[in-house]
Amino acid sequence: MAEAETILTYKGKPLVRSGNMLYYGDMSEKCVVVLQILSSKTVGDMTVADKVQVQLLSTDPEIRMKDRILKKSEKIGLYNAMDIGSIWLERTLNS
Repeated sequence: MAEAETILTYKGKPLVRSGNMLYYGDMSEKCVVVLQILSSKTVGDMTVADKVQVQLLSTDPEIRMKDRILKKSEKIGLYNAMDIGSIWLERTLNS
């Protein structure tokens, strides 16, 4: 019998990783955050994200991909990127 897959969440919203891309938010809502790890560095014996691009994207399929980008920034460290991304997402969904 297969075990149920556990979905990782951050502040109550789904967080999915595919390679160097992280998707934060629910695709059924009006927008999501996409984080792209641009570079990483080694700290001790671990590899951690260094530069991360953050984009707030509309999920409207009628809009061209280029026009879906509502906000965009580049941050140092995954924590800083997740922090600003979650703020953008929360403010947009609550407005």
